[in-house]
Amino acid sequence: MTLTSVAEAEGRRRRLLAIALLGFASGLPLALSASSLQAWFTVAGLDLRTIGWATLAGQAYVFKFLWAPLLDRYAPPLLGRRRGWILLSQLGCAAMLLAMSALDPSRQTAMMIGVAVVLALFSATQDIAFDAHRTDLLPAAERGWGSALTQTGYRLAMVVSGGVALILADHIGWPRVYQVMALLMVLATVATWWSADAPAQRRPRTLVDAVVLPLREFLSRPAAWGWLLLIVFYKFGDAFSQALSTTFLLRGVGFSQTEVGTINKTFGLLFALGGALLGGWLLTRIRLVSALLWFGLLQALTNFGYAWLTTTGADREALILVVCLDQGAGGMGATAFGALVMALCDLRFSAFQFALLSSLSAIGRVFLGPLAAFSVEALGWGPFFVLTFFTALPGLALVWWLRARIHDFDPIGMRTSA
Repeated sequence: MTLTSVAEAEGRRRRLLAIALLGFASGLPLALSASSLQAWFTVAGLDLRTIGWATLAGQAYVFKFLWAPLLDRYAPPLLGRRRGWILLSQLGCAAMLLAMSALDPSRQTAMMIGVAVVLALFSATQDIAFDAHRTDLLPAAERGWGSALTQTGYRLAMVVSGGVALILADHIGWPRVYQVMALLMVLATVATWWSADAPAQRRPRTLVDAVVLPLREFLSRPAAWGWLLLIVFYKFGDAFSQALSTTFLLRGVGFSQTEVGTINKTFGLLFALGGALLGGWLLTRIRLVSALLWFGLLQALTNFGYAWLTTTGADREALILVVCLDQGAGGMGATAFGALVMALCDLRFSAFQFALLSSLSAIGRVFLGPLAAFSVEALGWGPFFVLTFFTALPGLALVWWLRARIHDFDPIGMRTSA
């Protein structure tokens, strides 16, 4: 092996390890403004509708494309255009987590939701910068594994901020848990300092160019509106079924916080890591369209498992089976989906275009909470989860409709034809 090939291999390892570590930092705040906050509100005795409306705290993930052009156009004075924004966002997340730890959800509900909104704002900004950084940093041949390792780091962080947090909350209380998570966000800045710089890309000359040019470029593509609809609906059924899943397991079935934390948020998410890595491996061997179809169908079918839990009651073995199948399929689907989104981005505008596409994909996760709450009250938990299967079908239909165009991408997300 020549010195050049050794250097190339070392560079590849550093790039992929940095992506995994930054994926962890990106995933850490999500549960803390969503499912963990939902659990905190649930044990504090808040009613179901309030909890449902509180899920809207994460709407920054949907609207992050609005300020993404700022991240394409301007660079902080430290660490450059991508890593500089990541660092600032991580410190902002840490500050908001400390602020939430000082509030009482039963007496300061509105204020707590307000701080959670700001937390989601910083977290969404970190996502914009990180998604642009990995899109710029990774060569096309590394995007499949890059997507898998992003999902691995992201979901491992959700094990910590979701599962471990729930377990710790039974012993040290939620305020201390949020203080621990703030410390982890500060430690995550080390990965930002260590990551290599992406190859330099020409910045838009003006803020108007940062908005108009990426939109014009994307919308000029064949079937542009079909791509946008696919991004919205591919994970729609999965997001609908998970909108109130923590409340369902705690209140609807009767599991304890420790059981939910151990099984659903830790053991299940470890299966999601395996699913993400399996998805990355399969993407080197099968076409992307096949991965999107089969992984998406598996995601939809696992929703029936939650309907089955309404008949088993608080059966740990049943929960383990359902959660592991659901999270494993979700990890595979997320890897294929992430590879597709990276391949769709023009590197000149990667922050804005990736933010736009990921914002559209977050619509279901952010806005379905109130609809899920009303659906559960009208139908009951079992019929609700059956309904979520059918909401996944439009996304699969769009994959099939766009299959010829998706074939322009190879199994790891690299364009193989013009």
